Amino acid sequence: WESKSLPQLPRIVGGEMASPGEFPFQVSLQKDGLFGRSHICGGSIIDQNHVLTAAHCIKNANPGNIFAVLGEYDLAVDSGDEQVIVATELTIHEHYDGQTFTNDVGVLTLLATIVYNDVVQPIDLPEQMELVEEDTMTMTTGWGTTVEGGSVSDILRKVEVPIVSDNDCRLSYGITDIADHMLCAGFPEGGKDACQGDSGGPLFVNGTVYGIVSWGYGCARPDYPGVYTEVAYFVDWISNQLV
Repeated sequence: WESKSLPQLPRIVGGEMASPGEFPFQVSLQKDGLFGRSHICGGSIIDQNHVLTAAHCIKNANPGNIFAVLGEYDLAVDSGDEQVIVATELTIHEHYDGQTFTNDVGVLTLLATIVYNDVVQPIDLPEQMELVEEDTMTMTTGWGTTVEGGSVSDILRKVEVPIVSDNDCRLSYGITDIADHMLCAGFPEGGKDACQGDSGGPLFVNGTVYGIVSWGYGCARPDYPGVYTEVAYFVDWISNQLV
């Protein structure tokens, strides 16, 4: 999740704590730095070697510095359930635009095979162009900030938000800012949203991922829903990265 006014990575506002293992497809993408690994973005397990995320999370990164942490719940505590696997390849959409956040989708290829268990499982992709209807209640999850401009949450959080039509979303952001392959979700009154640090994480319904946390104007502001990459437009592209 990037804010158009304050470029930054996104977190869940107005949500609640998840339970351990509740979202076994959730990934913490972490970057290796001087002081060890730190959470930079979310992602979703899509098969035993690949993680789906936002292009803006991995653009200009070196694969050897990016780790997928699976089975993660509390960033501050090592529960023993975590699998930490380094990326060998970071693929972003060839038409990704960092100014407009169009085609904000990317895939990590991992060095080792993910071991599935009770707390580590893949999420389903929709069919190509299987769109989700307006007002559908969806959920998004992540370790992002719980208030706009705040610090990230150590505990995985979740929030439910309804799908907003592209037309209504364009009334908020402007006709040119919301591409067809973007998906908007949020309440008109605001108060619930993804935010910095949630970027790249999933927006999902019943175990199928329909959106990737991408950008917004601030977090959880009235009349400015969160904006997600609409996965249904990119299923063929994603599938081509998995071979």
